[in-house]
Amino acid sequence: MPDTDLPSRLQLPPGAWPNLVEGLCARFPGVSRAQWLDRFARGRVQAADGTALTAQQPWLAGQEIVYFREVEAEPVIPFSEQVLHHDEHLLVADKPHFLPVTPAGRYVRQTLLARLIASTGNRELVPLHRIDRGTAGLVLFSCNPQSRAAYQRLFAQRLIRKHYQALAPALPELVFPLERNSRIERGEPFHRMAEHDGLANCCSRIEVIERGGAIWRYALEPVTGRKHQLRVHMAALGAPIIGDDCYPQLLPRAPDDYRAPLQLLAKRLAFVDPLDGRQREFISERTLSYP
Repeated sequence: MPDTDLPSRLQLPPGAWPNLVEGLCARFPGVSRAQWLDRFARGRVQAADGTALTAQQPWLAGQEIVYFREVEAEPVIPFSEQVLHHDEHLLVADKPHFLPVTPAGRYVRQTLLARLIASTGNRELVPLHRIDRGTAGLVLFSCNPQSRAAYQRLFAQRLIRKHYQALAPALPELVFPLERNSRIERGEPFHRMAEHDGLANCCSRIEVIERGGAIWRYALEPVTGRKHQLRVHMAALGAPIIGDDCYPQLLPRAPDDYRAPLQLLAKRLAFVDPLDGRQREFISERTLSYP
């Protein structure tokens, strides 16, 4: 079975599982118990410091673990990324639709991180944020562990402006620009998110930049960074993003079905560089097309 030296990291969420193998089986139902036990036996599940863990060690919420994923017959994603900027500290990549940022599910080598490590030879590359596999556009990577924390603080303190574009059904009855504030938590199944009652924990700013019949082009700015936030908010407004197979309802899609990409693009990133105080701005060269 082919494997990869690229580790996946997981901060253990709260849960009542008695040990690591039970929790991992519950969290990753696509990986069998036998596979997890085999990984533990070969030292492929580790603590953050590289110490091998055992299957029966207790599940401790908040603990960071490292595991090495292994897949058979990994499909090749037939779309290429572009590197828009690369210096000692930062790499900015322009990701195509359908390419995961980091190893997940059936993808290990066919990920943006693995491709960039292979092309640059820099095994210290770490994504500073994530976008969905279905979303195209900008992803910022740290190249240097010594400066990484300074850039991570920009995201933690919401000092990076992230601008997206999306194609979605027209909403002529609403007044723009508008803000969508709501509480987003995990839904069902586990990989979907949903709006719930309670104090808002996320905010999206939404504007219309092109009105064209039944489909409009929207500018989206996530003030917060919850998983699937923009997709959930647009669906809740009654305008699910074109090509979304998860919101408002889960639709079947074969892994190699590339006919209807999600029309969501991480178009622009802007921030003040914490190392030298320069204003930095990066703009994706990709565009969204009307179906």
